[in-house]
Amino acid sequence: MNPKVVCEKISELGEGPLWNPSRKLICWVDILNGHIHEWSPASETLNTLQVGQMIGAMAVCNDGNYIAAMKDGFGFVNCKTGKVDIVANPEKHLPENRFNDGKCDPAGRFWAGTMPISEDEDSGSLYMLGAGNKVEKKESNISISNGLAWSMDHKVLYFIDTPTLKVVGYDFDIETGHISNKRTIINVPKEEGFPDGMTIDNEGMLWIAHWGGWQVTRWNPITGKKLSAIKLPVSNVTSCAFGGKSMEDLYITSARKGLSKVELEKQPLAGSLFVVRPSGFTGVEAYTFKN
Repeated sequence: MNPKVVCEKISELGEGPLWNPSRKLICWVDILNGHIHEWSPASETLNTLQVGQMIGAMAVCNDGNYIAAMKDGFGFVNCKTGKVDIVANPEKHLPENRFNDGKCDPAGRFWAGTMPISEDEDSGSLYMLGAGNKVEKKESNISISNGLAWSMDHKVLYFIDTPTLKVVGYDFDIETGHISNKRTIINVPKEEGFPDGMTIDNEGMLWIAHWGGWQVTRWNPITGKKLSAIKLPVSNVTSCAFGGKSMEDLYITSARKGLSKVELEKQPLAGSLFVVRPSGFTGVEAYTFKN
């Protein structure tokens, strides 16, 4: 399991890797610079869209464009021009917050959570954007809303609020998007680093990126046990996603944010996108937004 750098692009806060199967691209965001990066492994070319504001996460829509969670709320992003059309801003009254991680659920609704930019209180919430661009608040009192994944039978939503050092599970109703019965699935030891972004493989095992932990780990959500780890040459590992033709390549994002000059000298690759190819495991294609 030897992670390799994908391309020379360095992000300040790389996040939200996403394989776009129709265009055969690995996409990710640089939150603080408001960038969506699109890399073609086939042609080894990079395209960058600038959305003009902080962007926490994005997903592919069924029309080929993107739905994104941005500083100003939920919006559609034209995949050719980067033009943004904001459709809902549930936190207009909270200008000190921003959106962070987000993903589509198996029914094609987009979920994304918020966090305080200062990272010092629990003013964040988790939202679901559904049919007719209607927004529902699903959870509140969140510090740093992060990893989302759905179980293979679509009956459990997994979620991370980073400072809690936990992965929690909710019973998930695919018809309505209702969540209930919150419980702790995984406890992450503090010395492993803080749990950040997350994905799931086709065996139903969870893959977690560790901020300050130099690694991505694989866990069994039924037993709560850690199964394996991939070490990275950077400390702030932010998220991971499977991609490639057979969904066997594991893409991993990272960040430079929060590192001192001395730390950056020791971690020149901080902020890079990495890939483990092949990983020995197979991922699940990301769900698309039904707009």
